[in-house]
Amino acid sequence: MAAIRIAPNTAELLKEVLQCVKPPPRMTVSQWADAERRLPGESSEAGRWKTDKAPYQRAIMDAVTDPHYKKFVIMSAAQIGKSEIILNIAGYFMQYAPAAIMIIQPTKEMAEDFSKKRLAAMIRDTPSLAGMIDEKSRSSGNTILQKIFPGGSVTLIGANSPNSLRSRPVKILLADEVDSYPESAGKEGDPLMLAQKRQTTFWDAKTVEISTPTIKGVSRIEEEYLKSTMEEWQIPCPNCGKYQPLVWANVRWEQDHPEKVTYICEYCGCTDTEHRWKSGSVRGRYVAEHPERDVRGFHLNTLASTLCSWEMVVQNFLDAKAKLDHGSAEEMIVWTNTELGQTWEDNGIVLDDEALYRRRELYDAEVPDGVAVLTCGVDVQEDRLEVEVVGWGYGRESWGIQYKKIFGDPMQEPVWEELDRFLLGHYSKKNGAMLPILATCIDSGYKTDEVYKFCADKFDRRVFAIKGRSAVGLPFINNPSRNNREKVNLFVIGVDKGKETVYERLKTEQPGPGYSHFPANDWAGYDRTYFKGLTAEKRVTRYRKGRPVFVWELKDRNQKRNEPLDLRDYATAAVEIAQPEIREGGVLAMDAPAPVQTTGRRVRGGIKQW
Repeated sequence: MAAIRIAPNTAELLKEVLQCVKPPPRMTVSQWADAERRLPGESSEAGRWKTDKAPYQRAIMDAVTDPHYKKFVIMSAAQIGKSEIILNIAGYFMQYAPAAIMIIQPTKEMAEDFSKKRLAAMIRDTPSLAGMIDEKSRSSGNTILQKIFPGGSVTLIGANSPNSLRSRPVKILLADEVDSYPESAGKEGDPLMLAQKRQTTFWDAKTVEISTPTIKGVSRIEEEYLKSTMEEWQIPCPNCGKYQPLVWANVRWEQDHPEKVTYICEYCGCTDTEHRWKSGSVRGRYVAEHPERDVRGFHLNTLASTLCSWEMVVQNFLDAKAKLDHGSAEEMIVWTNTELGQTWEDNGIVLDDEALYRRRELYDAEVPDGVAVLTCGVDVQEDRLEVEVVGWGYGRESWGIQYKKIFGDPMQEPVWEELDRFLLGHYSKKNGAMLPILATCIDSGYKTDEVYKFCADKFDRRVFAIKGRSAVGLPFINNPSRNNREKVNLFVIGVDKGKETVYERLKTEQPGPGYSHFPANDWAGYDRTYFKGLTAEKRVTRYRKGRPVFVWELKDRNQKRNEPLDLRDYATAAVEIAQPEIREGGVLAMDAPAPVQTTGRRVRGGIKQW
């Protein structure tokens, strides 16, 4: 049989055709990024992308190209380059395997910001992507939230935009910061489920969920991670070579020198520097707790990050701990979420009134020695004013001084005259010094006009009208305004934050900064009823619009009176507004009313003289 002869021109044409239909060489996301990605000039790492600078990103990115897995969950700290992982995955599919890509941010505004500052910069500075997007032609269909390229598109949406979530098919779904998504996109339901329904027509669809976690029990990313392979990033000890995850319990630093940080190996016990430990990152690996599962899940914290230092992590911890020691847990929650990549376990704040009652102590004077200043909180009721005077020492250590009720109609002048006499009174210390009330906060939520009139001419005496407001993220103390009928200075108080501060201090068990003392002396008024009111509420976590929030609720529906808690909140607000500088030993170091040196009987107010 004669051989078939192919003309030279035909052979060249066939070669070109075969080259066009030849499948591209197998490539992973990290290989694409190392070969193609360029970082913008304004970046601290401008120039060619190098995965080796953050080796823990490699396995996460390359897992997406594994045909055996369709879903990937990354629960991590903040400083590990999560946005860069998303961008590299998007860039890979844009060039190497064109598809319909969707990137979800918590809000539409955040999606626009991500598009303009991150996605646009990657496309502009990566040569292989720069020519794929026609930004100039009006007919191209390209907008801030949609980029069309040959064979596919990148669509950016906010999780709070129901119309965008249901409008188009999606093969590659990249969901960023999922713990910040609302519980429902409008009335349409869970935004992530809505987006995933857009993938049903693709047998090879990929879903990537990534986020720092929030509160245990309501964290979306933790829930997904716990159903995954649960892979933890581990690196070898620079001394014994044993692989292990970096955990906060093994971090050490010199007191007052957070820059001198070391880490203890859990196997050989050797202590070594950050540089020595992180030099082994290129040999790091993820170790799965459940390798049999069909969802890949990854976890790592900031200690493993090559993008920030241990000194920064330690300093952030010390700052958060200082706030926690002074009664505020908010920064420690943020540190746990963003540095450790772990959820904050909130068991609620519930206090035992009997335990607080039993720890009362006998004062040897109206005002114990550690007290530097006094403040007062006033609550207005239908038939009385309730009042508490609190003493403050170093580190906001506090002493209950007097709790009392001034009975009378708040619509009538006599009850306010009696309050005025009370506030002008002084309290005696053991050495005979007499302390005045430095500052007073009076709640204006009830009988508002009467409170305004009383406070109108007393601002110089630091008698402040306040209005409590419950709102997520509202600071405890806000700047005063005069937008009211009497034109008085009105302070809006974040009561949720105030109660959290009060309760965290009540939980302090040893005398010192943050500890709360209470008198057992009969004249002070701290009976069992007071402590039932002080502990009447509990802080619990609720889920509102997809976000975990703290709310305060009565722990017992039969216990309706919570005035003592409110009063301690107001007295605490008074000291925060006045901001006295108190040194150790209860020494006042500010230009404030000084104690009156006298052993005589006071003229007005106060409690029964010794």
